[in-house]
Amino acid sequence: MGGLSIWHWLIVLLVVVLIFGTKKLRNIGQDLGGAVKGFKEGVKGAEEEAGAAKSAAADAANQAKIGAQTIEGEVRKETTTKS
Repeated sequence: MGGLSIWHWLIVLLVVVLIFGTKKLRNIGQDLGGAVKGFKEGVKGAEEEAGAAKSAAADAANQAKIGAQTIEGEVRKETTTKS
């Protein structure tokens, strides 16, 4: 009733290899690896999109904040002296 020993796992592995063959198992492993790689690239792309959208929103907020500021000053006419 306890856990399976190493011999049980070796027998299961042998049966799987006999049923599917090594070539088919290799192809399944390559397909699974490709799927995992594609998933990681998709997640990375989604994170980059989220970061770009977040920075664009922050830029828009900064532009709105800059546009709402009042700058006080005085305009003086430049006078030139003729010698």
